[in-house]
Amino acid sequence: MSNLSFDQIQVGDTLPPLTLEPINRTTLALFAGASNDHNAIHIDTDFARKAGMPDVFAHGMLSMAYLGRMLTLWVDQRQLRDFGVRFVGITHLGHRITCTGRVVEKLHAGGENRIKLEIQTANQYGETRILGDAVVAL
Repeated sequence: MSNLSFDQIQVGDTLPPLTLEPINRTTLALFAGASNDHNAIHIDTDFARKAGMPDVFAHGMLSMAYLGRMLTLWVDQRQLRDFGVRFVGITHLGHRITCTGRVVEKLHAGGENRIKLEIQTANQYGETRILGDAVVAL
């Protein structure tokens, strides 16, 4: 985490990217337990194949959690004012996810200086998996 000031930040600035280890079955099992999301499509290969998928794939919320980690490595979580995403692609086993963000607006709201960020995840092929935004108070 860094001590950033509103005046230091400019529209177009980027957050330090966060690149994760490739998605594996252990990560999916651990996330299923931590999130209490035991949907078989994420942990049972036979079920996933019967559903027409080549194999299990990551929970969307796992990648959202990675985006949250990127944000809270940059600012204290108490500074987050809004954080939302939409899922635009599946994160398969073996995908190496990189989280990125960029400042798109500086604003004043609720008596605070805030910045709006566009955030996303992409795999090692450059394919976007999640698009989102966040608002941070500085």
